[in-house]
Amino acid sequence: MKVIRIDSLDVPEVAVYAHLTEAQLRNRLEPEKGVFIVESEKVIRVALVAGLKPLSFLSESKYIDTQVRAMCEEYGVGEEVPVYTGEREVLAGLTGYELTRGVLCAMRRPVMPSVEETLQAASLQMGRKRLRVAVMDSVVNSTNTGAIFRAAAALGIDAVLLTRTCCDPLNRRACRVSMGTVFQIPWTWLDHYGQLRELGFKTVALALTDRSVSIDDPCLKEPERLAIIMGTEGDGLCDSVLRQCDYVAKIPMQRGVDSLNVAAAASIAFYELTS
Repeated sequence: MKVIRIDSLDVPEVAVYAHLTEAQLRNRLEPEKGVFIVESEKVIRVALVAGLKPLSFLSESKYIDTQVRAMCEEYGVGEEVPVYTGEREVLAGLTGYELTRGVLCAMRRPVMPSVEETLQAASLQMGRKRLRVAVMDSVVNSTNTGAIFRAAAALGIDAVLLTRTCCDPLNRRACRVSMGTVFQIPWTWLDHYGQLRELGFKTVALALTDRSVSIDDPCLKEPERLAIIMGTEGDGLCDSVLRQCDYVAKIPMQRGVDSLNVAAAASIAFYELTS
């Protein structure tokens, strides 16, 4: 490995970890040059298994042999990939660094597939024609985004689609909260709901309306292809989206509670509609 010691977070080589905003990392003008940050050995390993390309590592010295070297050898990471390291006091100046269990990794953003390619990959990955897809519409909280991905992967959802108004799933916190499932489950960006109709999907929105049926209504189990749509924190889905959906479903609640956190509601819906 090419281990490089740093004495300050101000050196250009570690700007990707210390100074660039999420928008700068994502590089909206040239997405193929975009970068994202993965933290903790466990999540980095999931990314490497999925074939993501590391650009560099930032690690406390004590983790270089026990974590970084082991990962590089196991997954064939080239010796040209630098490993930056420094005193704990220096690295602690990076916000949230001490939550990373010692290691950060900068990775090249993958080229995003089309919706059709994503669903084809999901069908092949799961080996079935019957598909259940999660759709996030304007979900902007990175913790919720990561939690929804984790629930989707765990509870049998085949793919995840996001509107362009959502939080980036490769946001550092979203990756961490997802425990790396953003690298395991097929996902991409959805430009309009017509794409789902064209691919033979029925849609069910999670919302409280006059026409909402219970989440366990048998009619929701019938479609061979079903997209489960959840909206932004607080306001939920807008009326224009609800009018486009084939079904609207609600989760029965008690004690006068009218709603759940979007990630909690998604988990219940995923469990019910994939069984």
